[in-house]
Amino acid sequence: MKKQILHVDVNNAFLSWTAIEMLKKGSKIDIREIPAIIGGDESKRSGIVLAKSMKAKECGVKTAETIYQAKIKCPGLKVFPSDYKIYKKYSDNLYNLLLQYTDKIERFSIDECFLDMTEYLMKDTLYNKAKEISKRVKEELKFTVNIGVANNKLLAKMASDFTKPDKIHTLYKEEIPKKMWPLPVSELFMLGKKTVPKLYNLQIKTIGDLAHTNKDFLEKKFGKHGIMMWEYSNGIDNSEVNYKEEKPKGIGNSVTLPENITNIKKIEEILLALAEQVTFRLRRYNMKANTVNVQLRTNDFKDTSHQGKLLIETSTTKEIYQKAKELLSQMYKSGTPIRLIGLRVDGLTEEGENQLSFFKNEENEKQEKLDKVIDELKNKYGYNSITRAGKMNVGNILKLKD
Repeated sequence: MKKQILHVDVNNAFLSWTAIEMLKKGSKIDIREIPAIIGGDESKRSGIVLAKSMKAKECGVKTAETIYQAKIKCPGLKVFPSDYKIYKKYSDNLYNLLLQYTDKIERFSIDECFLDMTEYLMKDTLYNKAKEISKRVKEELKFTVNIGVANNKLLAKMASDFTKPDKIHTLYKEEIPKKMWPLPVSELFMLGKKTVPKLYNLQIKTIGDLAHTNKDFLEKKFGKHGIMMWEYSNGIDNSEVNYKEEKPKGIGNSVTLPENITNIKKIEEILLALAEQVTFRLRRYNMKANTVNVQLRTNDFKDTSHQGKLLIETSTTKEIYQKAKELLSQMYKSGTPIRLIGLRVDGLTEEGENQLSFFKNEENEKQEKLDKVIDELKNKYGYNSITRAGKMNVGNILKLKD
């Protein structure tokens, strides 16, 4: 199975996050819309530009130059101090949103993450997931991201660095000659500044030049680094997404349909598949949820969502699916063409933290035991090794057209 990897990179993170925090505190100016920078100590001539707005960039201001130089280029420039606490808060907000899509997230830096989506697509496309994440970040967190879509980390990272801001780019193996090889060799990920002049002296000026250079020759000149450069220039990367398992604040999944659906029974079948995957992850964390949220997107891209609280905190597929069906019946207007269906659970608590409830009964305990047996089979033989009768047709519904 090919890996399904996303690289999510916040556009102009430090300036964007500072702007959002200022607006929340009542500022009438969005510093993203004026000539502005995030910088070090302005009283020192050595203070440098850490981030710049588009207006500042248009004046010729560059990251890492001194604030003194930047002000000469842009006399009306506004300077704002850096604040790591703010950056950490918004970085964590992004991470918690991404945790709703996959358990496997590598925080590559404070403003970028790799996501391994291989086990979480449910026959949807990786590009559709990228679109959904981009939309939610913009609407819920109020900043934008670039997302790279690929089958390995290297290509996902390279793709996210293409044109900015607020863009989604793919970089699959067959796209390398057109999208990556024409780029200057200096654009190749993990290529040090000292190496570039050496490659230029060898008449290796583009990534394509490097890809077509003899690998043994590069190894002789640069050692192991030469092999890595050749592999990267050819899009070869077998590294894993190095994730640290952390407890999510919410878990969800959504699926973009290959064609419109108006049959509520089919929508319910997909909700069951979503409920099964979401609760499978919930139980892996030994957590329970008290809130269920259902999202629908129509064929003209109008979103509606309903959420409701459960009688008891639970991780059982049956209880969460029943609540999702109840919410669906409240929000769905018969005959409306649906193109996206989403399910999310929130209000998560760890096993053992749950309060005793009068509503908990023998049936609920039976469901918990049944789910655990199913989870064990899935863990042993693969997630798709066992399928509930109610979702037997989901594969056909979600089957994507070539």
